[in-house]
Amino acid sequence: MDFDQRLQKAIERGQRRGDAQALAEAARTVNEEELRRLHSQYRLELSEHIERCIRSLVQHFPGFQVETVYGERGWGAACRRDDVRLLGRGQRENYYSRLEMTVRPYSSLRVLEVAAKGTVLNKELLTRQHYEPVVDADLTKFLELIDGWSLEFAELYAARC
Repeated sequence: MDFDQRLQKAIERGQRRGDAQALAEAARTVNEEELRRLHSQYRLELSEHIERCIRSLVQHFPGFQVETVYGERGWGAACRRDDVRLLGRGQRENYYSRLEMTVRPYSSLRVLEVAAKGTVLNKELLTRQHYEPVVDADLTKFLELIDGWSLEFAELYAARC
């Protein structure tokens, strides 16, 4: 076998190897529709967990009102409370407290993203965000983060009120 024949066989082997790698990569790559479906599945579970955490939080701090959040900002829940302190001589101070946690809508970035904002007595004290590619998302980690953010807000609110 001369060099040209061996060269031709090496090229053919390389092409077969390249084709096999491309097929394997295509099999691993999840199509866009599957990513959207997976994101929706995760979003539903996470938004329900967020609502359970917020409702549990409100049971320990009377006066908060719960609202469901959905739309452009994402899906989740929030609780808010308005307080008034009378200073005397007709003067008063208004205070606002709120915790909002949402799962952001699916985007071209193909990530699962959860965000939280917490305000206690007019001061934003909690801003958190976590995201992972939808394909690699660890739902347990997201659930733990939501729990942790809820506990962190409860501690911040209890310390200031």
